[in-house]
Amino acid sequence: MTDIKELLLSRIRDVQDYPEPGVLFKDITPLLADPAAFTALTDTLAERCVAAGATKVVGLEARGFILGAPVAVRAGLGFIPVRKAGKLPGATLAQAYDLEYGSAEIEVHAEDLTAEDRVMIVDDVLATGGTAEAAVHLVRRAGAEVAGVSVLMELGFLPGRERLEPALEGAPLDALLVV
Repeated sequence: MTDIKELLLSRIRDVQDYPEPGVLFKDITPLLADPAAFTALTDTLAERCVAAGATKVVGLEARGFILGAPVAVRAGLGFIPVRKAGKLPGATLAQAYDLEYGSAEIEVHAEDLTAEDRVMIVDDVLATGGTAEAAVHLVRRAGAEVAGVSVLMELGFLPGRERLEPALEGAPLDALLVV
């Protein structure tokens, strides 16, 4: 596991003062551009899905789509996009959540998840935990079971884990990297 962590870290670029002054942005586009690193990441997350007994992968808009879709294919599972409100046609379930300044809402197609599903939620970064927590509630409201949350990296200096773990009710929260 140390080798993959080193590989992934070596392909994540720090961008100072983006998207605003004082923020150090962790850019994963170099990792995505490297087929060996992207494959290693996809394979590792897929292994976690299989080990958790997942039947579906939920990817959170937008970078969770980039990671979640190939993870689902690699694991032989279905992929379900969780989108910002108003982006999905047809009947949806919505979940509102609070941000640091304001609120947001995410949605999933109501028929995409059933009581037979065990869902692994995949995203690139766990920061404050609001979106992931809302996704956990949304998956449960759809009638499915949460198998866990897997992310590429957790920003350890933010309270995402503390916010998310109570909502997980014992389901695992797995970050490949903690920065």
